[in-house]
Amino acid sequence: MMAGAAFGLFIAIIAIWSLVWKGMALWKAARLGHKGWFVALLIINTAGILDILYIYVFSKKSSMPTASPSAPPAGPQI
Repeated sequence: MMAGAAFGLFIAIIAIWSLVWKGMALWKAARLGHKGWFVALLIINTAGILDILYIYVFSKKSSMPTASPSAPPAGPQI
């Protein structure tokens, strides 16, 4: 009977672990506008593995520089 209690505790711990990571990943996907990732994270249950990968690997913003002037625009010429 103890094996059943231990298994139940294990499942509860995994469920809480997964819920925390899923919440953080869904929040980040929504904030970044990643609709495809949001749906995938919502549907696929991987005990937090996909959620952790999304947060630390796939949700990083692009490191490509944007076109910006090197100097601020000049004020009115007098």
